[in-house]
Amino acid sequence: MAAEGVSLNHISRESTDIQRLAQFYQEIFGFEQVETPDFGDFKVVWLRLPSSSLYLHLIERNPTNNLPEGPWSATSPIIDPSFLPRGHHLCFSVSNFESVLQTLKDKGIETFQRSLPDGKIKQVFFFDPEGNGLEIASREDS
Repeated sequence: MAAEGVSLNHISRESTDIQRLAQFYQEIFGFEQVETPDFGDFKVVWLRLPSSSLYLHLIERNPTNNLPEGPWSATSPIIDPSFLPRGHHLCFSVSNFESVLQTLKDKGIETFQRSLPDGKIKQVFFFDPEGNGLEIASREDS
C-alpha cells in the first residue's frame, strides 16, 4: 500500500558555510530563518518559505563523507548553467520573474534562460554558492 497524505516537508543542502548559503536563499527567495534544534556535533540552519510548509535545512558539510558534491565542485568541472535543464536542480515558481531575474543579474550570478516551447513559462537556471542547481520559473498567470 502506498503512503497516504504525503507532502514535501523539507529539502536539505550541505554547505561549508551554512550562514552564507542561508543569506543567499533569504535574499533570492525570501526564506526566513526559523528555530533550529541543536544537533551538537554539526551546525544546521533551518529556513522556511513564508506562507508555505516548505523548509530548507542547511547542514554543515561533513568533510569525511563520500556523498557527491553539487553539479560543479573540485571534482566536477561543469559550471555552465545551460547544463541544468537536464541536470539535478530545484525549481521555485515565482510571480515576479523579471524582478528576480534582475536581482540575479545585479548579484553577478551567471544564468541560463529559456522558455517552454509554448512560450507561456519562462525559466532561468543558475547555481547557489555551493554549486547546487536551481531554476526559477514564471507562473503561468504572471
